Amino acid sequence: MLIRRPDDIPSSEITDESLYWTRREWLTAAGIGAAAFLPARPSTREPLQALVPNKWEEVTGYNNFYEFGTGKEDPAANAGAFRTTPWTIKVEGEAAKAGTYDVASLFKGLSVEERVYRFRCVEAWSMVVPWNGYPLHEVVKRLEPTSKARFVEFTTLLDPKQMPGQRYDILDWPYVEALRMDEAMHPLALLVTGVFGKPLPNQNGAPVRLITPWKYGFKGGKSIVRIRFTEVQPRTTWNIAAPNEYGFYANVNPEVDHPRWSQKTERRLGKLLRQPTLMFNGYADQVASLYSGMDLRRNY
Repeated sequence: MLIRRPDDIPSSEITDESLYWTRREWLTAAGIGAAAFLPARPSTREPLQALVPNKWEEVTGYNNFYEFGTGKEDPAANAGAFRTTPWTIKVEGEAAKAGTYDVASLFKGLSVEERVYRFRCVEAWSMVVPWNGYPLHEVVKRLEPTSKARFVEFTTLLDPKQMPGQRYDILDWPYVEALRMDEAMHPLALLVTGVFGKPLPNQNGAPVRLITPWKYGFKGGKSIVRIRFTEVQPRTTWNIAAPNEYGFYANVNPEVDHPRWSQKTERRLGKLLRQPTLMFNGYADQVASLYSGMDLRRNY
C-alpha cells in the first residue's frame, strides 16, 4: 500500500540523520503524526562510524530503554553485546495461529515499508524520522485472531543477564504494552525493524519494536518476544507504574497536560522555535473515528 506524503512533511522537514542520532534531548519514547508511507529503498549513506569519526558514543549514546539502565547513556553502553539472533516471538491467546515464530517466518512474504513519521516525545520534543518495518495489521491478519480478541499485548524480552536494568525494581518487568484491536488493525501502526535504511540498533529496540505514531512512544514496546491476543484489557507497564501520568491509550491530546508539564507545544529537533502540538499528532483525520464518543480527558 502506498499513501502519498502529506504537505506538512516535505522532504526538507525530515530530521537530519546526524541530528537524529546525536541530539542530547532525544528520548526513544513517543509519537507524533502526519505520516507518509513510502516504498522501501536502500540506504546510500556511509556507515555512521565513518559519518561521525571518533564520536560513536555520541552518535548512538542517548536513549530511553530502561531494560539497559535509567541513564540516557546506559542503553548504548550496555546494549552492545545484546543478542538479537536467533530471535523468536511467541503468539498466545485468542488466535488461531498461536505458536512460536522466528522473525523471518513471522514476516515472510510481507513487503518492507518505509514510513516517514513526525515523531513526538512526551517531554515535548519532536523529530521527523523514516522508520522501516512491516504493517502491524498484516501480521495480525496472518495470526488469525478469534472473535474474542479485543486487545493485542506486546511483551519485551525478560533477560536480566543481558539487560542489567531488569536487575532492579524500577518497573514491573517484563515491559508490557497493548493496543485495542481496532488500533492494531489501523494501517498506520508499524512493527519496526530499521531506521534510516539501517537495521534497528540494539538501544532502539532491536530486532523489532512497535510504532503507533498518533500515540506517545511509551506505547512502542521494544525487543518484542510475545504477542498475546486477549478479551480483557491488559495491564501495561507505565500505566501500572504511574497511572496518573500514563494512561492506557496514550493518545496525544494537547489539551490534557502531563501532571509535570504542558503538552500544548513542541520543539522540532534542530529548530529553535516551538510550535503547537496537533491533536493525535496530526492524524486526527485518520484516527479520530477510533475514539468517537470517548472522553479523551478520562481516557488519556
